[in-house]
Amino acid sequence: MKKTVFLGALTVAGLAAGASAAATLDDVKARGKLNCGVTTGLVGFAAPDANGNWEGFDVAVCRAVAAAVLGDANAVEFVPTTGKTRFTALASGEVDMLARNTTWTLSRDADLKFTFVGVNYYDGQGFMVHKDMGVSSAKELDGATVCIQTGTTTELNLADFFRANNISYEPVPIETNAEGQQQYLAGACDTYTTDASGLAATRATFEDPSAHVVLPEIISKEPLGPLVRHGDNEWGDIVRWTLNALISAEELGITSANIGELSAAAGDNPEINRILGTEGNLGEMLGLDAEWAKRAIMAGGNYGEVFAKNIGEDTPIALARGLNAQWQDGGLIYSPPFR
Repeated sequence: MKKTVFLGALTVAGLAAGASAAATLDDVKARGKLNCGVTTGLVGFAAPDANGNWEGFDVAVCRAVAAAVLGDANAVEFVPTTGKTRFTALASGEVDMLARNTTWTLSRDADLKFTFVGVNYYDGQGFMVHKDMGVSSAKELDGATVCIQTGTTTELNLADFFRANNISYEPVPIETNAEGQQQYLAGACDTYTTDASGLAATRATFEDPSAHVVLPEIISKEPLGPLVRHGDNEWGDIVRWTLNALISAEELGITSANIGELSAAAGDNPEINRILGTEGNLGEMLGLDAEWAKRAIMAGGNYGEVFAKNIGEDTPIALARGLNAQWQDGGLIYSPPFR
C-alpha cells in the first residue's frame, strides 16, 4: 500500500513539474518574446549601446534562445537585475531565464531551487587597484577598504580570503558594477573586487586603463552560466542545448559564414547534420522545429565568434580564451554529443 501511495505522489509531482515546464515554453510563445534577466550593465557581457540596444557575451545567449524558440533573435525583453534582485526575478517568473555573470554553487542549485544549464564562462575572483598604490599582491591589502557587490559569492570569498591570510579589510557595500566603478574611481575604496572578467570589462571603460592594475591572485572558482527555475525541465533542456549548440558549432567548424551552405543539404558529418536539422529529429525532442539550433547559431555566431566579438583579445576587454578555450585546445569548454 505504501508503495502505491509513494508512486502516486511521484506521479502527481511529475505532472506538476511537467505543467510548470510546459507553461514556461507556452508563456514565451504566447508572449512572443523572451524575458531574459541580465546584469545592470557590464561592457562586453551585457550593456545597452548608444541606441539602447543590448549587446554582449551574455546577451548573445538570450538572443540565441529567442531565435531557437521564437525564430527572432530580437524578440527579447532584457530585464536588468542586481546581485540582490536577480534570484527574486527568476523565482517569481518576472524573467524566464538569467544570463548574467552568476556563479553555479550548491546552495543556489539545491536551496534556492535553480537549475544551471551549463557554464559559458569559467572565471575567478580578482582585485583591481590604482597602479600608484604600489601594491603587487592581494596579500598586501591589510586594512584596505574594498568595494564589494552585496548578495554575491564575491562577498563570501572576500571574507574567506582575508581570514585565511590573517589580514583585515573594511567593506564598502555596492549594489551594481556602475556604482562600484564610481566609488573606486572616487577613492571611496582602495580596491574593487569581483570576477576577473568583470574587472577587465570595467577597467576597459576607464579614461586611462593603464593607471589601474588587476592583481595576480585569483582567489576562487566562478563557473558562470545561464540558469532557470527548478521544475522547468523541458525549458531547461531548451536553454541548455541552445548553449551547447553554440559550443558544438565552434568545435565542428559551423560558423555564421558557412552555416547556410552546411544546412542546405545533409553533408558527410552526421553530428553537423543533426545539429542543423538536416538529419534526425532532435528538434522534435525539445518541442521545437528542425532548424532551432541553426537559428540559434545564426543569431550571433558560434561560441568562439561570440567570445571574439564581445570580450576577446581584439576588443577593449582583451580577454584571452584561457580556460574558456575548447577542450581540444586545453580549455574546459565542452558540449555533450548531439545524438
